[in-house]
Parts: sequence; structure tokens; C-alpha cells
Amino acid sequence: MIEIKNLKKNFGNVEVLKGITTTFETGKVNMIIGQSGSGKTVFLKSLLNVYQPSSGEIMFDGRDINKMSRDEKQTLRSEIGTVFQGSALFDSMTVDENIMFPLNMFSDLTYREKKRRVMDVIGKVHLGKANRKYPSEISGGMQKRVAIARAIVNNPKYLFCDEPNSGLDPYTSNIIDDLLLEITKEYNTTTIINTHDMNSVMTVGEKIVYLRLGIKEWEGTKDILINANNKNLIDFVYSSELFKELREYFLKTDKTMIENIITKPPENETDF
Repeated sequence: MIEIKNLKKNFGNVEVLKGITTTFETGKVNMIIGQSGSGKTVFLKSLLNVYQPSSGEIMFDGRDINKMSRDEKQTLRSEIGTVFQGSALFDSMTVDENIMFPLNMFSDLTYREKKRRVMDVIGKVHLGKANRKYPSEISGGMQKRVAIARAIVNNPKYLFCDEPNSGLDPYTSNIIDDLLLEITKEYNTTTIINTHDMNSVMTVGEKIVYLRLGIKEWEGTKDILINANNKNLIDFVYSSELFKELREYFLKTDKTMIENIITKPPENETDF
């Protein structure tokens, strides 16, 4: 669990985060949404300690990151997995070597133990026999799965994902959503996803935090999002004509309609 209390972040005289208080729950897919410029990226980077908050608390299972020693922060880093927006794979490394990178940094495992762990997560993300290929030799969807495998190879307690579906087609995005949900449940991680993808929000968003102009304007679950009494949120989530029509129909019919509209990929699909 990650608890944030009255988090503020200034850049000079510009206040970007204006006292955010919320909780991201263990074993759930927690999502941060909001328009560009709402403070999502600054919020995520503050949680990762890339940015030092101007004030407020960030508690990782009761541990205040702002009060940690250098060694304690190093320990925390080993408990965090990160999926970057552009995957951020090393072009000169094979899939195997990319995934093994965090193990080389944070573990004392033997090479054989590392190799076994790498093969375990390759199987988990359904990469098939791509382990000896280079990033340039695989598709964007497969690169994203390599990034996820690298993020979970250390069995992290906390998994951060920045726009994991960026640049992917809707079909492949569904595969990534299902994978992140599966990993969250299996490893009981505290998963936080920064996203613009409303399909992801409506299908796997178990806790949603909506930011606007640096303020937490709404939080809740996807099940109550449809009836949220917040005009700014509704205008953002249902900005497209299709989603507006879906919402109107949804309000008149069964709430499972939106989830069932999205076609789920076959379980054994790997070539993405």
C-alpha cells in the first residue's frame, strides 16, 4: 500500500501538485488519469522519488520515503518495478539481457538462478522464443511485454507503469491490460498506472484517481465512474462521441455492457 498525504510540488513559483491525498491499494490496479498538464507525470515521478516533493508524505507500507536513509532508499528501489512509456529497452541487449538487468543490479543470485528467473517471467508474459532477439527485431507489443517482464523479474512489491499502452493498437492494448491485471493479482503488487487509455480505465481500473490542474478532483472505482457527479471528469472520460453514446446507453441498460463490447484476445495469442 502506498499512502500519499497532502503532497505538494513546486517548480520555482509554479505550484504543480496542490496538496494531493490518496491511497493506492495492494493487489489492485490503481490508475491515475487526467488531461495533459494536470500533474500526472509530476505526481508519478514524485512517488518514484525522481522529484523531491516540496511538502507532504509518501508512505510505502508505512515507510516515509522522505525520511529514508540512502541505504533504505536503495532497498526500496529493489522493491519497485517500472514500465516506461517508450519501453526504454537497451538496443544493444537481447531480450534475455534486458530482463536480467535489474537482477544484475539488485540481486546476489548466481547466473544460473538469474537465467531461471528470466525464463520464468518470459513464460509469464508469453514471449515465446523471443529471448535471444534484439528489441529492433520484435514488434511494439512484444517490446512492451519485455518491459513488463523486466519490471517484475525482481518480484516487486510496487509496479509503476507510465502509459503502458502508448502506441499500441486496441487489440494489443487489451493483451497488455489483461497481463498487468494478472500480474497484479498473482504477485499481490501495488500497481499504479498513469494512462490516457479509457478502455484500460473501464476494464481493469480498480481504483481511479482523477487529477485536474494539480488537484485530486475525484477518486473511486470504474463501477461508480459511470455515475460520477463531476462534470469535468465526465467530460474527460467521455470526450469522444462514441463514449458519450455508450454512457447514455449504459445508464439505461446493464452496467456490464461497456466491458463486454471490447473483444478479448485469445488466451494463447503471442505474436504481438
